[in-house]
Amino acid sequence: MLDGEVRLKIKYCIVSLIIFFAIFLVSSTCMADPAVIIYDYEISPSVFIPGDNGTLTLTIKNAESANTVARTTTSGSTSTVYTDTVGVILSNIWIDHASDSNNKKVKAILNYEDTGVLAPGTSFDITFKIIAEEGIKEGLYFPVVGIDVETYTDVSFPIPVKVSNTTIDLISSNIPSEIPMSGSTDVTLSVINNREGSVDGVTVIAEEIDDITFIPESVFIGTLDSDSSEDATFSIVPEKVGTYNLSFKVRYKNGDNFHENTLLAAIEVTENYDVAPVLYSFPSYISKGQTDVARLEVYNAKTESISGVIVTPISDVAISPSKYFIGSMDPDDVFSASFTIYSSNLEIGENYTVDFKVSFKQDDNYYETDSVGSSFMVVRPTVQQGTDLSVYIVILFAAIIVIYLLIRFLKKRRIIR
Repeated sequence: MLDGEVRLKIKYCIVSLIIFFAIFLVSSTCMADPAVIIYDYEISPSVFIPGDNGTLTLTIKNAESANTVARTTTSGSTSTVYTDTVGVILSNIWIDHASDSNNKKVKAILNYEDTGVLAPGTSFDITFKIIAEEGIKEGLYFPVVGIDVETYTDVSFPIPVKVSNTTIDLISSNIPSEIPMSGSTDVTLSVINNREGSVDGVTVIAEEIDDITFIPESVFIGTLDSDSSEDATFSIVPEKVGTYNLSFKVRYKNGDNFHENTLLAAIEVTENYDVAPVLYSFPSYISKGQTDVARLEVYNAKTESISGVIVTPISDVAISPSKYFIGSMDPDDVFSASFTIYSSNLEIGENYTVDFKVSFKQDDNYYETDSVGSSFMVVRPTVQQGTDLSVYIVILFAAIIVIYLLIRFLKKRRIIR
């Protein structure tokens, strides 16, 4: 038979074993292996151009709704079991690069060590800088996100990154090979996004060139979606005749990366005016004291309307009207203008010149054409000369009649005697 002290010790051991197994069963039931996952990701730009930098933002989540461990505290012969919620420790987060056949990489620069404890059901965002190395081939790459989870299963998750050489095109929609000196000529360029993703900050810039003014100097388009296009229009105002090599650039952002393409175009500035006066009737001489009329036509051969069209004669000769106001002219319009020339104060035998110029407004700018003109001579009044001759004829005729009558009268007197 065992004495009382031995029995007490055996009973104590049995109770302790029962409590231990109970705690073990409780902890085995409540504690689950936490599931760390890449819950979401966002990559910018959506499609890289070789040489681009971008960002990859990962949402990392502990997908377990609960992860607990049990602990026991004993006070005397009483033991108490507590259940604690336990997070998961992330020791390291990194990205393994992906390469093409020439060992050009899509890679991340940094890794994140000891990011802390991730409680059940919670998540956080973390951002990596992604680089598509210059010269990398087009294609789809899969750099792999790695997460070192302390005491639990590590995470390995591939992220698709697309690389494309396709750029933004700048093409000539309407750039004539020849433009006139007078006024301004509009040219139009089209910006085309052939890429799979949108681009931002799209701007078309006219490069500065001597003796040519561009209005405006640049055209801002902004965001250009995939497979879409926008037009940019510039007015060209030349200052001299000649051949010019124009240069236009389109600048844009793919993510935070700036890119540009250039379009070159040659134009010739000529003296062939598309707004001009044309004389079709002008006197070669005017009799002293008389008037005559000069007639001309004004043509608008431009592809756009003009306004404020005025024909002005330039001469020391008295001309009416002093200005001929036409107003607005649509493309291909023709207007006639007539001017009366006065010769009263002019000298007989002298030559006089009358020139005409056309001024007009296009957009917010005023222009003048070169002048056209012709000359006339002032001659003796032909009407006055005719009057003098008729007087002489009448006098002569009257004298003949008087002489005839006088002779007859004398003959009669002789006969009577």
